[in-house]
Amino acid sequence: MQIEAHLLILALDTSSRGGSAALLRNEGIVCEREGDASRTHGERLPGELMRILRDERVGIRDIDLYAVATGPGSFTGLRVGIATIQGLALPNGRLVAPVSTFDALVARAGDGRRPVAAWIDAHRGEVFAALYSPDGQLVQPASSLSPDATLSAWRSALADLPEVIFTGDGAVRYADVIHERLGSRGIPAAAAGPLAGTIGAIAFAERSRAVHPHAIVPTYVRRPDAEIARDRAART
Repeated sequence: MQIEAHLLILALDTSSRGGSAALLRNEGIVCEREGDASRTHGERLPGELMRILRDERVGIRDIDLYAVATGPGSFTGLRVGIATIQGLALPNGRLVAPVSTFDALVARAGDGRRPVAAWIDAHRGEVFAALYSPDGQLVQPASSLSPDATLSAWRSALADLPEVIFTGDGAVRYADVIHERLGSRGIPAAAAGPLAGTIGAIAFAERSRAVHPHAIVPTYVRRPDAEIARDRAART
């Protein structure tokens, strides 16, 4: 399918507990809503997406392109979100743009002058983390370590940087570790907000990302907790 320049894009982020959804016309956000964090994604989807379409008087067949966060983030949330978007895109012959949660965080927080560290709370005392240059190039690849171990692994990369922007819920949760290790060089990003609109804007700007729905796979960084628990149980 050839993607035209004037698009209606439906974007979904389920990498966090609340997540968000957005409808865009090209890169402009028509509607963006955060999800109800008191309910699971499985309970809320695809209803949250359908309500946006209904409220904006847009039919499912009017959507030209879908975009979805592929992680890292909540393992279950990512699976539900990707499956939901696949289920909507496939019957209508639409393509889906996979967008890394890291890419979305960096696009939202970056100012083009300073490096950006994207930290996502991975629970179990760890963060999913990656470091990007001011122009958005990956400097330190994705890892799943404790905040202190992450900064130790990045020691050489951080040594000559006067300032680094830290963004994501992991950066908020472990702000004390960042401050202790980096002092004033660790700059907290502006107040966080929903990511779905940014994900949709990336999908529009980089339309070559779009693939057939079945080709979308989540990015976990580490093995899902359920698999680790099964292996642990099998050894006991």
